[in-house]
Amino acid sequence: MNFKNLCIGVLGIHGSVEEHLESLRKCGMKTLRVKTKEDLEKIDGLILPGGESTTIGKLMNWYGLDKVLKDKIKKGLPVYGTCAGAILLAKKITGPQKAQSLKLMDIETERNAYGRQTDSFETEVDFVIPVETGILSLRVKDSCFRRNDKKVKKIPAIFIRAPRIKKIGKNVKILATFKNEPVLVQEKNMLAGTFHPELSDDLTVHKYFIDLCEKNL
Repeated sequence: MNFKNLCIGVLGIHGSVEEHLESLRKCGMKTLRVKTKEDLEKIDGLILPGGESTTIGKLMNWYGLDKVLKDKIKKGLPVYGTCAGAILLAKKITGPQKAQSLKLMDIETERNAYGRQTDSFETEVDFVIPVETGILSLRVKDSCFRRNDKKVKKIPAIFIRAPRIKKIGKNVKILATFKNEPVLVQEKNMLAGTFHPELSDDLTVHKYFIDLCEKNL
């Protein structure tokens, strides 16, 4: 793959911003900490990081980013929401406190469904690698196995006050599961995950998102 023309941004107003930027840099990516509407014009994809979803939603509104970002995603900008970012993409949110959302992705999420901060845990999840992606050329094929004729890889996953994906629409694909529950899903140009890949050394999910961004050029 040729990533030299790609620039991927991370919403830089709250949450695990630097960790995502570092993961993207390890993949050889040009990156940008996105804080303004003008920054959105400079990127080919955007990560909405984990953190406090209510805070991120309010800050997006305060910075004047929410409406512009929603419009760009509708027009095809690839976006990947992790943990709080997944909540921000969801059309429906349940759980404690009211959270603002872009209401773009046909999923229902439940905030803090895995418990409080003290209930955080690290495990492995099954990542399904779609045949049409070029991600297998990125050394992801190590330790893969087959399930229903699809490539599956065990990848580390860290859950911190994580939401649950309770329901998905008919056009939403499940990319990763934990205990038979979806933890990473895709709808067209949008990814949503309930765990934090940026906190592990595994770059599988970031590389998958980069692949998605490259195909959107």
